[in-house]
Amino acid sequence: MMKAAGPFDMYHETIGKLAGNGIILLAGDPPNPMTIGWGTLGEIWHMPIFTVLVRPTRFTFGLMEKARDFTVCVLPEGYKKHLAICGSKSGRDMDKIKVCGFTLGQSANVGTPFITQSAFHYECRIVHKHRLDPSVLDKAIDHKYYQTKDWHMVYYGEIMGTFVNSEIV
Repeated sequence: MMKAAGPFDMYHETIGKLAGNGIILLAGDPPNPMTIGWGTLGEIWHMPIFTVLVRPTRFTFGLMEKARDFTVCVLPEGYKKHLAICGSKSGRDMDKIKVCGFTLGQSANVGTPFITQSAFHYECRIVHKHRLDPSVLDKAIDHKYYQTKDWHMVYYGEIMGTFVNSEIV
């Protein structure tokens, strides 16, 4: 059963998962899950915001460019293989929802569904995006992460709802 929570109630757990095996960004129609390891939670424009970064070479990039919203799904322990698939395989080549055995649930506040196996998830409305600007990016970061010049697009999602699976958490 999904229970509503505050936008930052699961902050520490989210950051811990980002720094670990990652979390799932779900976007598109049909939805495609992509593992992300970079993102931030915070307040901008007096709104709770979840920022996610997507490289233009990723299948999800095209989906996000057409999207109005997205969900961020945090899986419980035991999904390392699923996270690896969603982070290394392309939605161009396979239906990752089917391959991973995920089931989707209807979100309460956005059109993008969520993965029902999630311990908790965020429902986000895109309010801004920008591509990283290499002319003002620290040169060491640019050299380490962008040798192929595929600078991320940063999507700012207003957190419209955070929901915790009370059967898992």
